[in-house]
Amino acid sequence: MIQVAALYRFTRFPDPEALRPPLLAACTAHGIKGTLLLANEGINGTIAGPAQGIAAVLDHIRTLPGCADLDVKYSHADTPPFHRMKVRPKREIVTMGEPDIDPLDGVGHYVAAEDWNALIADPDTLVIDTRNDYEVAVGTFAGALDPKTQSFRDFPAWFRANRDRIAPTTKVAMFCTGGIRCEKATAFLKAEGVGDVHHLRGGILKYLETVPAAESLWQGECFVFDERVAVGHGLAPGTHALCRACRMPVSPADRASPRFVEGVSCPACHATRDADQRAGYAERHRQVRLAEARGQPHVGARRD
Repeated sequence: MIQVAALYRFTRFPDPEALRPPLLAACTAHGIKGTLLLANEGINGTIAGPAQGIAAVLDHIRTLPGCADLDVKYSHADTPPFHRMKVRPKREIVTMGEPDIDPLDGVGHYVAAEDWNALIADPDTLVIDTRNDYEVAVGTFAGALDPKTQSFRDFPAWFRANRDRIAPTTKVAMFCTGGIRCEKATAFLKAEGVGDVHHLRGGILKYLETVPAAESLWQGECFVFDERVAVGHGLAPGTHALCRACRMPVSPADRASPRFVEGVSCPACHATRDADQRAGYAERHRQVRLAEARGQPHVGARRD
């Protein structure tokens, strides 16, 4: 069983580049794979590997400035969700494109998973899903507003275009996969003059881990950015697969469509690819299968 750890922390890193080599060395030494992002505003990422290796890397991260109380969400996978380890310095650990927004200057109210249902069931609460449109299509909370953004960078423009729907006195509750996007979004809304802002601590993953399915207001599955594609209640593996042509999640119904060809196309991208592209995808898929038969990973199988 492979342990998966999703983590983030907003904190001050004056020199993120200096943190990269020892962090990468720690991951490599303990057989850990995944992606970790470093920026002046903190750290974000998901890693996977043996439990002892994960513990050792997390011990290292907790020695970094402001990371002693690092919050981690654990799950498991039967097969490796990542094929390599990357530690990348970035401008932001989650890209909003608003340089004046700093979560360390103040964010909304944290709401624990066990208290989330009561908040979003309140008819006076405006619930906003801060994730991308293809993630929302896989699953979301009942009644949540979908901004239909293609990336988190689009969220500020969506808000400003829909400001009249969100009065300064409106009670807003926001959520995302692991908590980082909705936390930064609350800092943004506060800067825009919305005072009563809340966000789900630990994100959907913490909610699915904590709240029993019988009491859950979650509908569908939760898209994750690794080879598991999606998870359900209890963080059990979901039913979605990944289209290797467009990298979008594919539901069981999508896979029953004649437009779905494994490794080549899905209903979302079939009409946007020409014959030459599909032939290239088919050859890549053939090479992936040959590599799998030899017990080797293939670059065409990666999404990390």
